[in-house]
Amino acid sequence: MNVGVVGLGLIGGSMARAYKSAGHQVFGSDINSASLGYAVLSGIIDKELTCDTIKECDLIFIALYPEAAVKYLEDNSKYINKSCTVIDLCGTKRGICKTGFVLAEKYGFTFVGGHPMAGTQFSGIKYSRKDLFRGAPMVIVPPRYDDIVLLDNIKGLLSPAGFGSISVTTAEKHDEMIAFTSQLAHVVSNAYIKSETAKSHGGFSAGSYKDMTRVAWLNENLWTELFTDNSDYLIKELDNIINSLSEYKAALENSDRDTLRKLLKDGREMKELIDGNSSKKA
Repeated sequence: MNVGVVGLGLIGGSMARAYKSAGHQVFGSDINSASLGYAVLSGIIDKELTCDTIKECDLIFIALYPEAAVKYLEDNSKYINKSCTVIDLCGTKRGICKTGFVLAEKYGFTFVGGHPMAGTQFSGIKYSRKDLFRGAPMVIVPPRYDDIVLLDNIKGLLSPAGFGSISVTTAEKHDEMIAFTSQLAHVVSNAYIKSETAKSHGGFSAGSYKDMTRVAWLNENLWTELFTDNSDYLIKELDNIINSLSEYKAALENSDRDTLRKLLKDGREMKELIDGNSSKKA
């Protein structure tokens, strides 16, 4: 199988490594010549993905920021052969899927939205790994949900990456859920670390601090685009947590132990309920 990877950062580089190690021929492209050169010299890709080699691809991954991914499809869809499946790996889905489905229909290839739920706080091809996706969840947004043959084909195409599970959803549902599970966590972590107290936390912190601050170490250019792309759903989640935190603050200001105890109890019980449901589903 000939596999094209557009964008050779952490995610694209890891996808290229996974498919190369599985014995597939991998073509890659990146606007950063240093990243492209590193990928070739390191054997991560076989050769550059161009307007000519793109025609040879059976599968193409687009691992770019959302706006760049849309632009890439607009500029290059005409070169993609009709038997090819294109899967984007963007962190939001509504914009890229809207464009991808229309262009796929126009030019005859198959487009599927995708979001691998894996990564690290580091970026760049030098941090990429062939096993980054091993056991991780993958979310896909197909053009049709009643086409079993299509879904089986997508699962087969993704098998070299080693995902632990594949979930099928809509672009809207994906963006709604990701606002809570990922984007809100990044905002809260990034805001939390700005406390003046953080500068002298040494010797007073353990697991809680590490858990809360891990994703504060982010790529501000990427996350600015992801947040603004999904601002409607993210603002809704921010409103929810701000209102919730205000309740805790009011209870403390009023020395209202009963209310505070209830708030804490409600949170603990919700965690127990969600974890219980998650373990049953697993």
